[in-house]
Amino acid sequence: MAVVVQKYGGSSVADVPKLERVAEKVVATRASGLDVVVVISAMGKTTDQLLALAHEVDASPPRRELDMLLTTGERVSMSLLSMAIQKRGCDAISFTGSQSGIMTNDRHFDARIIEVRPWRIEDELARGRVVIVAGYQGMSYRREITTLGRGGSDTTAIALAAALGADRAEIYSDVDGVYSADPRVVREATHLAELTYEQMQEMAEAGAKVLNSTAVEFAKRARIAIHARSTFDAGRETVVHESAGAEAPAVVGRADLATIRVAAEALGATLSHAGELGLGVRESALEGAHACLVVATSAPGWASHRRALEARGCSVEEGIGAVSVVAPELGAKPAWMAAAMDALARAEIPLLGAHTAPLRWTGRIEARRVDDAVRAVHDALGRMAER
Repeated sequence: MAVVVQKYGGSSVADVPKLERVAEKVVATRASGLDVVVVISAMGKTTDQLLALAHEVDASPPRRELDMLLTTGERVSMSLLSMAIQKRGCDAISFTGSQSGIMTNDRHFDARIIEVRPWRIEDELARGRVVIVAGYQGMSYRREITTLGRGGSDTTAIALAAALGADRAEIYSDVDGVYSADPRVVREATHLAELTYEQMQEMAEAGAKVLNSTAVEFAKRARIAIHARSTFDAGRETVVHESAGAEAPAVVGRADLATIRVAAEALGATLSHAGELGLGVRESALEGAHACLVVATSAPGWASHRRALEARGCSVEEGIGAVSVVAPELGAKPAWMAAAMDALARAEIPLLGAHTAPLRWTGRIEARRVDDAVRAVHDALGRMAER
């Protein structure tokens, strides 16, 4: 029997009535003749609430203990969903990440999956059960509970789909797929029916929140199609796969960046130190006698990382944001990049730096102007497309 993996985000199970609706969807999928594995996030804002609670106790809580705390959120939602499914006459069982065979490295709070051993899941599917798996978590080779970082439930779903031989994964959230810009910021944003893995990954790296970039990379390697859908609206979807994607540009913003400036000769050592700290470097450049790195302040333990960098003589500036244009063969369309820069100038948004890649142009700006920048650039590119 074919296997389908469905992932439901926190907004999809924010309260019991919504969780009950998810149970009905799962039961209907099972009744259609498919084996069903469900990956579920913590309910609503549970993870944020648990993080806030931890920081009330300790401004810099130990990462291991954070993992122990935060994984309780998914355990609540997985067990409740299993109850709701069983109440409807469909056999189900819930597993934590470790029970599901999700093995990770030994890094707490932002672990990486290194292997999936889905034997217990396969046994339960063979018994005709729906299997519910707690997203966002796994177990290290040292038998420690680990979490996969924000958006990690997407990664759980794609990794399980690959291990189980599924040809697709369905990612459900409160939006019906991916748009040319965040529709909460740009009302005129258009729905994108198809994207290539590369386009979606660039959008995720640039700040789009519908899908996690690590999950997209997993899907690309395993050739698993991702169907991004709304939990509560059975209309449109966005399919991420190998085939042709959207031709129109997408505009994405993020406001969680910082620049690190060092002497040019210290760039290599600073990059190595950033790697040791677990900081993802978004951009690096030599500027004469000086070098500049761009990192995300949303990285776990950022406050202590900043102190460590400054202790090494780095100058760190927070409050940096970025607006990005993502499109196929963007390098061959310099007029789009010029239009983006002109739109920022007309909106009186100073450009602090820029970076061009084959599929993405990114301009660094003040974090407080990110939404304004996204609206200005999206409007400018939309007017170009109408000509």
